[in-house]
Amino acid sequence: MSQPYVLVLYYSRNGATRELARQIARGVEEAGVEARLRTVPSVSAQCEATEPAVPESGAVYCTEADLAQCAGLALGSPTRFGNMAAPMKYFIDSTSSLWLSGALIDKPACVFSSSSSLHGGQESTLLSMMLPLLHHGMVLAGLPYSASELLETTRGGTPYGATHVSGSNGDASLDALEASLAQQQGKRLGQLALNLLHKEPA
Repeated sequence: MSQPYVLVLYYSRNGATRELARQIARGVEEAGVEARLRTVPSVSAQCEATEPAVPESGAVYCTEADLAQCAGLALGSPTRFGNMAAPMKYFIDSTSSLWLSGALIDKPACVFSSSSSLHGGQESTLLSMMLPLLHHGMVLAGLPYSASELLETTRGGTPYGATHVSGSNGDASLDALEASLAQQQGKRLGQLALNLLHKEPA
């Protein structure tokens, strides 16, 4: 049997969501479980446009098997008008076979996001990503206030999931509180994944 892993699946255009994903993966591995970073290809308005099979940089593209076999899922996207980005939505819309088979039922999941401004729709984006995960039967894990940075942050961080404010040019680095919250969310997800794996069947 292969080693369990938590899938950290994200889309990032300018790198802000990718950096959040890296911090979440770090937290997952602090919990003692492998974090598998994956991304999704961009979409194009041109019907004939295609992405290369392997991206030029960053994480490799997620496959259906990556998702089906994970022990837990962290799903991340930048904010697009208060919703997840089209490439992530396109990927999620292609997972109906996993819904039909029930492959993701009872697996833990969390969500994370970034936006250029503080009130740029982060929370509604997180909620939009939760909806398909609920349809898949996943067990959603937020970010509890035991993460005291939630009471201190003036940038990213919500109880719905880790977030980052990237600034008007999209190039602001994660601050210490945003990074800590992302790591704590990843660690919680990793611990939940391990706990559910070791739970005795009823």
